[in-house]
Amino acid sequence: MRYQTPSGAGALRLHLNENTAGCSPRVLDALRSLTPADISTYPDYAATTTRCEVYFGVPPGWVQLVNGLDEGLHLVAAAASQPDIFLGEALYPEPAFEMYRVCAEAVGLTAIGIPPRPDFTFPLDEIIAAASRAGVIYLTDPNNPTGLGIPAGAVDTIAATAPHAFVLVDEAYADFSGRTLIGPLLEQRRNLIVGRTFAKGHGLAALRIGALVGHPDALAPVRALLPPFTLNIAALRALEAALGDARWLRAFVEQSAASRDAIYAFCDARGLHYWRSEANFVLVRVGPDAPTVVAALADRGILIRDRSTQPGCGGCVRISAGTPDATTRCLTALEDELAARDN
Repeated sequence: MRYQTPSGAGALRLHLNENTAGCSPRVLDALRSLTPADISTYPDYAATTTRCEVYFGVPPGWVQLVNGLDEGLHLVAAAASQPDIFLGEALYPEPAFEMYRVCAEAVGLTAIGIPPRPDFTFPLDEIIAAASRAGVIYLTDPNNPTGLGIPAGAVDTIAATAPHAFVLVDEAYADFSGRTLIGPLLEQRRNLIVGRTFAKGHGLAALRIGALVGHPDALAPVRALLPPFTLNIAALRALEAALGDARWLRAFVEQSAASRDAIYAFCDARGLHYWRSEANFVLVRVGPDAPTVVAALADRGILIRDRSTQPGCGGCVRISAGTPDATTRCLTALEDELAARDN
């Protein structure tokens, strides 16, 4: 079954963790500067790749740009399914981003979700116990949808325990957590790859650009499967412009943090359980009628995500924490809906 996301033209989109402030104005300037020759010729990725290597602080050859991080997730699964590597399973702790399962099953791997612990603490022992059968292990730091981080040292332990498997750490929300595994550990663990996206903090979701970061030995099997031209010139130029505007990124990260605090305060006042998040969203338990609450807000033009069917997430919704104005609008509507149900 393919993963499909809800849509809503003209609605306040707080369901896909997008940047509700939009992209940097420098990105728009870069797109306007494209020439007919830029568009009519195949792009050269070298300059943008070098720019990303500098941005991430890694040597040349350690970054592979991909058409959205989703392509990177798929390529790693495809590399793990090759006959000389194939072990049959893709492993990930639940609850998890749906694309792990989609990518694994698309290339013939069996998707195995590790059931969550009651408090969502990281299931290190359970992952290690199941790792011998895995060709790829997907980890998310911080997790989606809980927003919780992976404990220090856990990824190193997993990568050391499963040298036969690709260990892909999805850092889609690293701009908000302020943490990354990009560093010496990638040199030590040649089966470890970090995935990054420029969709969230930088606001480039519609342009579809991400990156895999790792030692060239780790990236080689992935690169062997990559077509020559998967990224378009608009995405490349936009990324270069976005990386040059640190102030824009920093401002949105600060707005997101303020919105998280507003969601926490709302939940505290109403006695709703939530998890303190390192990402640009908050998982909130609103109760058994979570789908009805999500539908009611959608009728008011506000989209939040029903996560109540994910393992361990009964009664939960996920609310993207973007600009404070967007968050205030959402919480006002949510207050109305919850109050109506209390009466």
